[in-house]
Amino acid sequence: MNDVTTDFGSLVFNDEVMRERLPKDTYRALKKTIDEGSDLDLSIANVVANAMKDWATEQGVTHFTHWFQPMTGVTAEKHDSFISPTPEGGIIMEFSGKELVKGEPDASSFPSGGLRATFEARGYTAWDPTSYAFIKDGILCIPTAFASYSGEALDKKTPLLRSMQALDKEAIRLLRLFGNTEASRVVSTVGPEQEYFLIDRSMYEQRRDLKYTNRTLFGAKPPKGQELDDHYFGALRPRVSEFMAELDRELWKLGILAKTKHNEVAPAQHELAPIYGQTNVATDHNQVTMEMMKRIALKHDLVCLLHEKPFAGINGSGKHNNWSVQTDTGENLMEPTSKPEENLQFLLVLAAVIEAVDKHQDLLRLSVASAGNDHRLGANEAPPAIISIYLGDVLTGVLEAVESYADYSSEDREELETGVQVLPNFQKDNTDRNRTSPFAFTGNKFEFRMLGSSLSVAGPNVVLNTILADQFREYADRLEKAERFDAEVLRIIREAYRNHKRIIFNGNNYSDEWVAEAEERGLLNLKSTADALPYFVRPENIALFERHGVFSEAEMRSRLEILLEEYCKTLQIEATTMLQMAKKSIIPAVAEYTSELADTINRKKQAVADVNVDTETSLLRELSNLLGSFYKAVETLDDKLIEAGRITDLEEAAHFYRDEIFQAMQEMRGLSDTMETMVSKKVWPWPTYGDILFSV
Repeated sequence: MNDVTTDFGSLVFNDEVMRERLPKDTYRALKKTIDEGSDLDLSIANVVANAMKDWATEQGVTHFTHWFQPMTGVTAEKHDSFISPTPEGGIIMEFSGKELVKGEPDASSFPSGGLRATFEARGYTAWDPTSYAFIKDGILCIPTAFASYSGEALDKKTPLLRSMQALDKEAIRLLRLFGNTEASRVVSTVGPEQEYFLIDRSMYEQRRDLKYTNRTLFGAKPPKGQELDDHYFGALRPRVSEFMAELDRELWKLGILAKTKHNEVAPAQHELAPIYGQTNVATDHNQVTMEMMKRIALKHDLVCLLHEKPFAGINGSGKHNNWSVQTDTGENLMEPTSKPEENLQFLLVLAAVIEAVDKHQDLLRLSVASAGNDHRLGANEAPPAIISIYLGDVLTGVLEAVESYADYSSEDREELETGVQVLPNFQKDNTDRNRTSPFAFTGNKFEFRMLGSSLSVAGPNVVLNTILADQFREYADRLEKAERFDAEVLRIIREAYRNHKRIIFNGNNYSDEWVAEAEERGLLNLKSTADALPYFVRPENIALFERHGVFSEAEMRSRLEILLEEYCKTLQIEATTMLQMAKKSIIPAVAEYTSELADTINRKKQAVADVNVDTETSLLRELSNLLGSFYKAVETLDDKLIEAGRITDLEEAAHFYRDEIFQAMQEMRGLSDTMETMVSKKVWPWPTYGDILFSV
C-alpha cells in the first residue's frame, strides 16, 4: 500500500527538493524571490533550471512546458524536449535559466480582444517562481504568466499576481499603523470547493448535446430527482469511490491538498474540497484538479461534467471560493478572536470588506458571469444574482453597537447540548452558516458562493483582492493623518457600517421577499451575463484597476470583448446543436412513433369492426400537433440565428442571444420534453435523465 506521506508532493519541485538540490546561496536567493517578490538574477535561474532538469529526468521526464492560463478558461502547454545536439552527432540533456524564465508561444491564436492582430504573433510566458513546477503526464510543467509582445496581460494569472501585489502593499501600510513591524508580506488565501457530476461514459457518448456543450439541451424531468435528499452525504457507490480514491492519490502526488470528498445534493453530483492555500497557487491547483477529474473519470468509464447546470430541474454545480487574508507570520486578518468587539484591527478589516463589496457589487457579479452560470444562479440552492453579505448575529450586533456608540459584550460561546449523555457537548461558533448567501462570513474567512463550477477562480479573486486593496488604501490615507488613532479607527468603522449596511442580509436569500427588499435597498440585480459584463468598463472601474496597476484600460476593454464573444459563441453552439438534434433525431423519432400509432389504429379497425381506438387516436392527434409546433419552433430558431449573425456590435449581440435565441431554445425544449414523456422509449434517440442520473 502506498504511503501518503511519502507520495505527497513526489511530483513537485517543491521547497524540500530545492533545499536538497540547490546550493545554499542559490536556495536563499530563490526563497527571497518567492517570499518577498524580489528580482531573480539569471545566473541564479541557470542553477535552478539545471537542478530542476536533473530532478525531472531522474523521473523519466524528457520534455518541459511553460504551463499557462490564457483567456480560453482552460490551461495551455507547448512541449519542448531537453535534448541539445553535440558536435559528435549525439545529444545531451540541457535546460537553461533563459528557458526556465521565458518562453515564446504564438499569441495570435489565443483570445486577445483586439490587443493582438493575427499577424502579430509573438507572445511571452514568464516563470512564476511562487508556484512550484510539477510533473504531469511525464512532462515538467512550469507555471507561467502569459503576456503579449507589448506587455499586455493575455492570461488570468498576470492580473491575479498584480492584484496580490496591490493587496500586499496596502495591507502592510495598514498593519504598520497598528504597530505590526514583524509582518513583511500579506497574501490572500483561497480554498475552492469543487462540485461536479459523474455520469456513465456510454450514455455520454449517445448525447450530442453533452459532447458539444457539456449540458443537456433536451430532457424531461425524471419521476425522482433530489426530492428525498437521500444522495447528499450518502454512502459512495463503488465506481465513484474508486474514482475518488485514485483522484486523491494523483492530486496528492502533485502537492494538491485534497481534503474532503462527498456526495452532493443532486443524484450523480459530488464535491471535492482542498485545504486553503496562497491564491495564485490555489488557482493553479484548481485548474489541475479539474483536468485530473476529467482524465481519471475516463479511466473508470465515467465522464466528469463541470458545467454549472448540466441537467435542468436539479441542483447545478458551483465552486465556493473561501477567501481570506493573512501575513507571512501566520496572522489571519479575518480572525475575529473570542471577543471581536475588542479587536479593532479585525473590525476595521471587516468594515473594509463590507464597504468594498457594497461599492463594487457590479464587479463581483460580473466576475462570476458566464452563459453556464446564468442557468444556475437563483435556482436550486445557488445564491441569487444579487450580491449581499451574511455576517451572523454576533458580528452584526458588534457593528450596530459601534454605530450607536453603545457597549457590546459577546458572551462566552454557549455549548451545544444534544440531550444524550454519551455524546460530548462542545462550543458553538459565533455564527451559524447561511447557505443561501452569496458572500458569507464563515468564522475566519468569507465564502464567495456564486462562482460556477467550470470557472477559473482567478477572475473573482482579482476583484476581491483589488477592491480590498483600494479600501485599505483609503483607510490608511485617513489613519496616517489622524491625531487620535483609535478614535479615527472607530469613526471609519462606524461610517462604513452606517453607509454600507444595506449590503448585509442575514436572512433567506432564496425568498421572493428578499428580491423586493434588495430592490428597495438599491442593490443591483444583474440577472444575466449580458446585463453584467458591460459594467466592467465603467469609468470608475477602469480608474480602480489602473490605480493599482492590475489592468490597463486596454486590457479591460479587451477582456470585455473576449467575454461577450464567448457568451455569444456559447449560445450559438448550443442553438446549433439543438437544431441538429431536432432535425436529425427528434423529428424522425416522433414521426416514426406517430406512424406506428397510425398503423396500429388502421390494423385495429381492419381486424375488429367498431373497435374503440379513441385512446390511440387522441395520442396520435396530440403528438402530431406537438410535432407541428416543434417544427415551427425549429424554423424560428433557425431564423433567429441568421438574424444574430448580422449583428456586428457584441453588446447588442449578447442581448439578442439572451432575449431572442435563448427564448427560442426554451420553446423548443419545452415541446421536446413533453413529447419525450409520450413517445415510446424504444424510439427515443438517446438516454433520458432517469437513465443518466441513476446509472453509476
